[in-house]
Amino acid sequence: MPLQMIWFFASIAFSFVVWGIVTAQHIAPKLRTLPRTEALRPLLILHSFRFIGLAFVVPGVVSPDLPPAFAHAAAYGDVVAATLALLALSLLFTPAGVTVAWIANLWGAADILNAFYQANHAGLSAGQLGAAFFLPTLIVPLLLITHGLAFQILLQHQAATATHENRQRALN
Repeated sequence: MPLQMIWFFASIAFSFVVWGIVTAQHIAPKLRTLPRTEALRPLLILHSFRFIGLAFVVPGVVSPDLPPAFAHAAAYGDVVAATLALLALSLLFTPAGVTVAWIANLWGAADILNAFYQANHAGLSAGQLGAAFFLPTLIVPLLLITHGLAFQILLQHQAATATHENRQRALN
């Protein structure tokens, strides 16, 4: 494995560790105290910035050798993820809001996993990312961690609602 790829993967690993610590010590404890829609709001705002993935298709930002299959999938998948996050944010306090938040979170997580697949399949090297190097090394770990946190918030509330409904049925 070329040295540049070792540094690339080390950067990703360090970001996962640091963002994991920040999330565990500062973000998750605060969000656990909030109602579901309030807890989802800052996560959806963060994911609304996913339009920055368009950097993968901007000449001069990335190498002309960046595999188009990766660049297009990552860029346009991110735009869809940002759009869904904004839509979920705008509908969050309506009956459809949580459903759209689920869709946004599922799409966003799947899009990142697809980008990893496309990068590996295309034989992406770290140098081909050019100035967009910071996206997979700094931003993507935060996005994946917060997708996990959003799934936790969505699932825990569903479990709490089901428990409450079961208790109500038992009382009747």
